[in-house]
Amino acid sequence: MRFSSRACSGWWAALVVLAWGAMPASAVAQTQAGAASGEIRLYTLNCGHLEFKDLSFFSDTGDYDGGKSGVIVAPCFVIRHPKGILVWDTGMSPHFPKGVNAAGVSGGIDVPVEKLLAQIGIKPADVNYLAFSHLHSDHTGNANLFKSATWIMNKTELAWALGGGSGSPVDVSDFSAYNTARTHMIDADYDVFGDGTVRILKTPGHTPGHQVLELKLQKAGTVILAGDLYHFRADRASRLVPLFNTNRADTLASFDRVERLAHNTHARVVIEHDPEDFKSMPKFPAYLD
Repeated sequence: MRFSSRACSGWWAALVVLAWGAMPASAVAQTQAGAASGEIRLYTLNCGHLEFKDLSFFSDTGDYDGGKSGVIVAPCFVIRHPKGILVWDTGMSPHFPKGVNAAGVSGGIDVPVEKLLAQIGIKPADVNYLAFSHLHSDHTGNANLFKSATWIMNKTELAWALGGGSGSPVDVSDFSAYNTARTHMIDADYDVFGDGTVRILKTPGHTPGHQVLELKLQKAGTVILAGDLYHFRADRASRLVPLFNTNRADTLASFDRVERLAHNTHARVVIEHDPEDFKSMPKFPAYLD
């Protein structure tokens, strides 16, 4: 993993990882029946945690200066749709180095993704589609588990990541299976299942090919998984732009797009890294539908 000189002030954050109990066989059967009946379900998995000694890197206007520390989560999301299973973002690699690194960062993943998936009756080979908000390593750490899925890859993002990611934390080995997996390349908004219920939306700025995921759920309504558009609730409220974003103007334009969309659809915006947003989601293996 490479860090830019700016990143050395602190680039990741940690959250205490919850260890989930095994899901009863009856619950697994209920999960499978729900997917078969036409219901769309969103599961939020704890796929890692990171801790920063210094958060100043998260704002280019000094909002986190002064030695503030903090934590973030690195979740994975499973979307069960009648036409298949989508995994969105894959969290931290189980090989993330232990201890505090030179950038003042520590973290990792406590429960293997395979064990989490087993609690809802899914094996990695059962996953039909894999997509990412972007290719930073806290979103790609378990990607290679899903070699049999169709990888929905953003062309701009992939080219940027393979080119070194401009000093950002990109580890190409974490998603190397894209070389042999079935791929579907996109560079604009994309309707995953063709019915408007699960859409990948282009929101560049954090990285050149950053994306968010819009879901239309029967009971919960519209939900937007915001990737790294924001990192904390305060970032959204104050429109803070991190130092490490690749394009400030694009970031602000993406803020505008998502906020207008959220307003028009009365959407729930989930800030993926924010610990409070994570806690507000149904506790796995429960789901949002």
